Amino acid sequence: MLRLLTRLKAFRRGSPLSFRLLAWILLFSSVFTLIASGIQIYSDYSKDLDLIDRRMQVVESGYASSLARSLWALDQKLLQTQMEGILSLPDIVHLRLRIEPDSELVMGELPRGVETRSHSFTLVHEGEETFTLGELTITATLDRVYREMKQKIGLILATQFLKTFFVSILILWIFRHFVTRHLTAMAEYAKDLSIDNLSRPLMLDRPDTPTNRNDELGRVTDAINQMRERLNADLARQERDAAEIRKFSKAIEQSPSSVLICDRQWRIEYANQKFNQLTGFDLKSIQGKHPATLIESSAESRDSRNFWQSIRLQVQRVGVWQGEVNSIRKNGERFWEQLIVTPIKDNAGEATGYLILGEDISIRKRYEQQLLRQANYDILTGLPNRMLALDRLKLALAQARREGTLVGVMFLDLDNFKHINDTLGHDAGDNLLVEAARRISSCLRGTSTVARLGGDEFLVILPGLTGADASSQVAERILKTFSTPFLLNGQEVFVTTSIGIAIFPTDSDNSGTLLQHADAAMYQAKHRGKSAYSHFAPEMTEVSHERLQMESRMRRALELQEFELYYQPIVETGSGRLHGVEALLRWNNPAMGMVMPDRFIPLAEETGLIIPIGEWVLEEACRAAMGWQQETGREIVISVNVSPRQFRDPGFTDAVTRALERSGLAPHLLELEITERLILDNSIETAEILRQLDRRGIKLSLDDFGTGYSALGYLKTYPFDTLKIDRSFTQDVMKEQESASLVRAIINMAHSLGLKVIAEGVEEEAQTHFLQREGCDYSQGYFYSRPQPAPEFDQWLKTNRRVNH
Repeated sequence: MLRLLTRLKAFRRGSPLSFRLLAWILLFSSVFTLIASGIQIYSDYSKDLDLIDRRMQVVESGYASSLARSLWALDQKLLQTQMEGILSLPDIVHLRLRIEPDSELVMGELPRGVETRSHSFTLVHEGEETFTLGELTITATLDRVYREMKQKIGLILATQFLKTFFVSILILWIFRHFVTRHLTAMAEYAKDLSIDNLSRPLMLDRPDTPTNRNDELGRVTDAINQMRERLNADLARQERDAAEIRKFSKAIEQSPSSVLICDRQWRIEYANQKFNQLTGFDLKSIQGKHPATLIESSAESRDSRNFWQSIRLQVQRVGVWQGEVNSIRKNGERFWEQLIVTPIKDNAGEATGYLILGEDISIRKRYEQQLLRQANYDILTGLPNRMLALDRLKLALAQARREGTLVGVMFLDLDNFKHINDTLGHDAGDNLLVEAARRISSCLRGTSTVARLGGDEFLVILPGLTGADASSQVAERILKTFSTPFLLNGQEVFVTTSIGIAIFPTDSDNSGTLLQHADAAMYQAKHRGKSAYSHFAPEMTEVSHERLQMESRMRRALELQEFELYYQPIVETGSGRLHGVEALLRWNNPAMGMVMPDRFIPLAEETGLIIPIGEWVLEEACRAAMGWQQETGREIVISVNVSPRQFRDPGFTDAVTRALERSGLAPHLLELEITERLILDNSIETAEILRQLDRRGIKLSLDDFGTGYSALGYLKTYPFDTLKIDRSFTQDVMKEQESASLVRAIINMAHSLGLKVIAEGVEEEAQTHFLQREGCDYSQGYFYSRPQPAPEFDQWLKTNRRVNH
């Protein structure tokens, strides 16, 4: 036993991994053996119990009928014989027969301290009637089962232990053969590994098969051999350093940039081949010279020396210098060169020389000149831009001061340019700007300048004028050239321009003020009806200032609740009965008083404020119409004007829907008045918005029909319900036959298309009779009522006798 323990300790010291493996195998195998043995013993025990139970059931099935007959016949001898036969069966030790009504027959003995199992069944006689004769209880002992189970436990444990032990020994031997001996070989190889024997690879004593190469030992072997190869590579890399240095030398020699290497005193030591190609100087002719001698034609140039002295100081302070130098070739030709100068430092950080890299940037310089032109000229039209135009204006003013002449400044803005962009697209807008620039330029003489300031704004500078009338002549020529239609996307479009003129020194003596005055004159021209020009007058400054004030006040008007809605009734022409109401916007400002729409609506459209103002008008008008409906008990149509910019806003249809939902007004009681100019866009967006509104049940009215353009074809394309005749035609029906004929034709045409007609501007009773005769559906004007604020209109509704009839 002592010898066995000694060997076990030696095994533990020599192969600790194998020892631990054996210990774990024995531990887990023992646990597994105990569990498996317990399962097997319990299975055998369950089988024995099941055998006893089946035996007692066989007694019931085989003896029940015969015992019942013997008991019915009162054959005691036969009954006793049968019970003795049952008692002779294995494991059955006791029988108890209970005989009805109160007799009992017992055979056998119940063992003490031994577990038993019992089974009972009833004995019956079946004839014409069924009689219960008694009950037999069979008792079996488990003594034999327990004896056999004890024998099996010992046998199973011994068998399983021996099997586990020998399997563990076998696994241990396999582990030592396939693993631990190779690990030992690897450890011995690693101990002997050195730089001197890197040529010998690690080889294990086992077959070289794909399986062995891919297992853990194979991968560790490969890792060790790869480490050996990396060590070999490191040694080889040291040998390649010299070759690398030579390669870098070749790279510098063949570099696309010129390279100069100077010593501490800035004397040239090396120049590569590119430097020779770029300058024409070879190394022999410049070696030992200062780089300054290569930039200036004279080596004694003081400026060149000072320039290189500044380079040297910056390299010492910053560590690098780079910049552009106008160098000279050997043949005397000048060229632009980009230089980078850096120090060459040793391991201690001390400069041992200087590296100068050069690159020919002559082509880039030419590109910079082109970019400079692009910075001063408009890319689209090729005209001078704002920056260059202001420079030229300052030069023209300076020259005019010296010569005592005048300078005209013209500010041009294309009328309705945004409308062209929105309807025909930005490409068409660009083509329009190019053609407009060409037409303006064609009206000027050579000394004049036309520039594009941005968007659709142009500036014309007229130097050397002898009088202000000369600028008017130029403006008239420009307006005349714009009278010809523009061809955009295959479509003829008429575009005009508004021109503002300011004169130096009459209107101002500085460029900034001149531009402001010309801009103010341009807005005056637009107010005169566009396609016009206007000279600056001092009062225009006040107008411009007033415009700024109005814009500022209008931005706060909604918040301060300064906007009001006035209401004008629309009546049935034949009966005078109220049909609907038109909502008209007014602005009651404390400083400016009551401001009419024609003063602030154009500014609101220009600034974009028309969108929130328009949403307020919609909600307020719908709310008012709902109040009238509740008060009068009848439905009254509310008519609201929609501006073009408000109509094109992406959220317009949602704003209309919100106004209806918040007020509770039915969609068919809201009528939106669309201007004729808007439908001339003929765009997909316009048609889709109109169809969306129509699908929601909202009525659509074409306002101011007959003014400006004729859009008869669109009346059957778009889903309009009503057509409004402009007041300019209605007012003259009793005075001019042409106006009467035109109104008559409009009414007939609208009715033929299924449209209702509203005549605006009805102020006389005779006009109502004419409209009645011609079958005009509705009328609106001062004859019935002027536009009134909400309280007064509410009173009008209560007192007008035809409202509720």
